[in-house]
Amino acid sequence: MQQLHHILSLVRKPGRYIGGEHNAVRPSWDGADFRFCLVFPDLYEIGMSHQGLQILYHVINHHQGFLADRCYAPDVDMEEQLRTHGVDLFSVECRRPLSEFDVLGITLPYELCYTNILTILDLAGLPLRSADRDERYPLVLGGGSCSMNPEPVAEFFDAIVLGDGEEIILEIGTALRQARERSAPRQEQLEALAEIPGVYVPSFFKPRYQGQTLCGIEPLRSGYERVRRRVLPRLTGPEEQGRPLVPLVKPIHDRLGVEIARGCTRGCRFCQAGIIYRPARERTMDEVLAIAEQGIEASGFDELALLSLSTGDYSCLPQLMTRLMDRFANSYVSVSMPSMRVGTLTPEIMDQIRRVRKTGFTVAPEAGTDRLREVINKGITEKDLLATCRDAFSLGWNLIKFYFMIGLPGETVEDVEAIVELAKRARQEAGKASRRVQINVSVATFVPKPHTPFQWHHQISLDESREKINLLKRLLPRKGFKLKWHDPHQSVMEGVFSRGDRRLSRLIETAWRRGTRLDGWSEHYSLDEWRAAAAEIGLDLEWYLLRREMDEILPWDHLDSGVERSFLEQEWHRALAREYTPDCRNHGCQKCGLCDFKTIYPVVHGRKKEEERSDGPREKEDAARVVGRGSRRKRKSSGDERIFTYRVHYERGGDSRYLGHLEILQLVFRVLKRARLPVLFSQGYNPSPRVSFSPALPVGVESLVEYFDMDLGEPLADLASVREQLNRELPHFIRVHRVEPVAKKKKQTDLRVTYEVRPASPLSPETTKRLEDFLARDTFPVERLRKGRKKTFDLRPLVLGLEVQDDMLMLEMLNPHGRAGAGPREILEKVLGFSAREALLADIRKVGATAMTERT
Repeated sequence: MQQLHHILSLVRKPGRYIGGEHNAVRPSWDGADFRFCLVFPDLYEIGMSHQGLQILYHVINHHQGFLADRCYAPDVDMEEQLRTHGVDLFSVECRRPLSEFDVLGITLPYELCYTNILTILDLAGLPLRSADRDERYPLVLGGGSCSMNPEPVAEFFDAIVLGDGEEIILEIGTALRQARERSAPRQEQLEALAEIPGVYVPSFFKPRYQGQTLCGIEPLRSGYERVRRRVLPRLTGPEEQGRPLVPLVKPIHDRLGVEIARGCTRGCRFCQAGIIYRPARERTMDEVLAIAEQGIEASGFDELALLSLSTGDYSCLPQLMTRLMDRFANSYVSVSMPSMRVGTLTPEIMDQIRRVRKTGFTVAPEAGTDRLREVINKGITEKDLLATCRDAFSLGWNLIKFYFMIGLPGETVEDVEAIVELAKRARQEAGKASRRVQINVSVATFVPKPHTPFQWHHQISLDESREKINLLKRLLPRKGFKLKWHDPHQSVMEGVFSRGDRRLSRLIETAWRRGTRLDGWSEHYSLDEWRAAAAEIGLDLEWYLLRREMDEILPWDHLDSGVERSFLEQEWHRALAREYTPDCRNHGCQKCGLCDFKTIYPVVHGRKKEEERSDGPREKEDAARVVGRGSRRKRKSSGDERIFTYRVHYERGGDSRYLGHLEILQLVFRVLKRARLPVLFSQGYNPSPRVSFSPALPVGVESLVEYFDMDLGEPLADLASVREQLNRELPHFIRVHRVEPVAKKKKQTDLRVTYEVRPASPLSPETTKRLEDFLARDTFPVERLRKGRKKTFDLRPLVLGLEVQDDMLMLEMLNPHGRAGAGPREILEKVLGFSAREALLADIRKVGATAMTERT
């Protein structure tokens, strides 16, 4: 895999592509008879935070004979290197080309990832369109939030899963495996998929247009006129979430996610998720606790997030929070709730959250006035919001984030201005402490979504969005407030794709061929490029943002969310009349048409008697065990107890070279937690493990002589078994070879560091001449750019030795403590004349490090 090493050496964040995460299954390729590659069409940092992909990954790998691997969209530099070297996009664990799998399962999480799908297909060596692929290629399946209107990308997929995937993915695998065993042609495989409830095969439907208007969606297969969303009646147990993948590169959400419920029936009329994830299905409190305990123990995360569309609506939340915090607070594991609703954030819950650290506090009024909140069926008032803020301030929060939308149906200028007034009144609820309080106001342009009561409404123009954002900029005070906004340029294409039809596939392909990539990242996104692509094919983007008529055929009419269209129409009229539709969990069925009350119905557990009891022998024993262990650590870290310090010597080889210093730190912290070592923690607002590391190793460099020191609250009885335990928890490319006590921490000093350097090509006579010239000099000044300024720096005192041994360079360098130093690659470039590329491709290994005060 030398070619892969060359590729990874030349890209930013190569750790995205190496796999090796803790709890990865690492299945046997040859031992599987049917193989999936689950693909997330965005960067690793986003994909590793996606709960759905991880659930399916474990579901498939637990099934006999099936294999699931993963792949994430490459960054633009990785794409360039793959193309330059002629290497196909590969999976992260088996490192097999995607074209060798039986199925590529691509998530459809949001609209601005659509060009990434084409990048993935093309780098995998697949034709972009389903119609151009035959039996030589894997089947390409989709699924996820955007699957309920996948029409803009439908022609790139062979089949798309509508709804929950835990059961259907195994049915798909079984059907396709049987089809492959009898060498069924591709068309027959698609027909087998169409027999599975919840599978949409786009090629079995043909849209018809008259001018700009969609005038019909013709089914091409008898009995296959509509495809209904698949609904999982009950959420699965802890198997799929109890062993989470632990990322090596920090993701957007670096925590254990525990899905406590799926679905929301609050009925916010703008919310697509509230329709396409119905009904509400809760896990029991015991199931949530089991997932949390297994997940924290198996991962080493220091935060767990309770995930749901509306976490505050979980029926046992106060009791659950108390039990979670009793078990985890003294082990320095915090609990966050990313999706809380005003009115459900009670002082009791807030008090539990802050027991470890105050995690983020976000509330979503959505609109600035009670009138507009009645239109959208938000079901909260300004009084509710201010009460929540008052409670938060009284419990010590100094930062609250508000989320609003602009462009909602019925919005007026007064509604926009009211956003500012509401933020001001919220800050005033802090009373005398208001000087220390910060209110962050985030706004985004409303995008009409399919399968919602607002699917017929228009989306405001780019100019209107700018005008409203500028109004908020002018009105919101600077002191104590901060305004953030989602880029309205991005909202334009989100709106186009949200309600788009199949004609947009030409637009996506045209924009992709023009170089459009990673649209979800503002540094890559360009609305001008999309407009140029639309002009090239004669497509009117603005048409897709216009109002739709109630009797109009919509591109997703053949895809059934389970909620009847008549219910959506009724909700639209109730919005105009500002009539409230209550939550069916608490106020009876609202007749949306989804539940049959035999297999599909709301699952809300409430507070069971056995869950109310807190004095059961098992629970009492568990609480004593966890709290006792945590309390002991806390006392010892306060400074009045004895501290036991140990040094762990380890080596980093192979793929570890692609991880940065901060990534190694986080990896080690989690390893120590999983190994259950009694590590002491710092004091203060954000307690962290008391662990110190040897000097940072540059990315791309291996080492035989790394170490870290850890402060423990108890002595270690068997150092050999500790070493073995650490090696069990570490990835295979990091090995501990010795653990030893440190009687007294030595004062940090300058180090003599030795490197072995193997250039990618033989040294030239010119390089040898430069080496000799350098050693003969007393000084070697170079220019460095620091904070925009050029500074002169002398490299010569930092090089203690430099010689050629066969095909290798031996480099000895001074690593000064507390002063500016240099890395081996800077020596290769500035002293020996290597190009930046040659320096990156050189194999560098740190083989020695001694204190300068010691005899060398």
